Amino acid sequence: MSADTASSYSSRQDAFDPLLQPELFEGVRSRRIFAFFIDAFVIALLTMGAAVLVFILGIFTLGLGFILYAILPAGVALLYAAFTLGGPAAATIGMRAMGLEMRLWYGSKPYPLLAAVHLLLFWFSVSLLTPFVLLVSLFSDRKRLLHDLILGTVVINSEYHRGYVRDHPADS
Repeated sequence: MSADTASSYSSRQDAFDPLLQPELFEGVRSRRIFAFFIDAFVIALLTMGAAVLVFILGIFTLGLGFILYAILPAGVALLYAAFTLGGPAAATIGMRAMGLEMRLWYGSKPYPLLAAVHLLLFWFSVSLLTPFVLLVSLFSDRKRLLHDLILGTVVINSEYHRGYVRDHPADS
């Protein structure tokens, strides 16, 4: 590791302290569950729309396009996460509806590749550890899940964060 890289890591600090700003994490766990159901519904709608396009593509390619049906739900979910969670709002449609946003541990917004990896780790951890993965949030001070801890992300109350940044411009 070079000296420049080491100094950039040492200059970063946790941006969201649950002891100093507990409002950032109020209701995050329950709102995150509701956001998941909203996002699952949106992904289902997008998948149905994409299925029509794949059907038309399958007809034009004499059946070859029908192979895309095998990866359609996963592909739609990955693109959805990459473009919403990794986008400028740093939140999926469900997260925005519930007043949440995702940030990296040092305050930066996630990028599309990280958002896609976040989704993959979520599904991997849920399928491997089923309900036990959700128990991690009960013991985490920032109400983070296992995949959040691995990737260094945190889900926060976006309304409080926007108000705090507006009232304390020097701190952000």
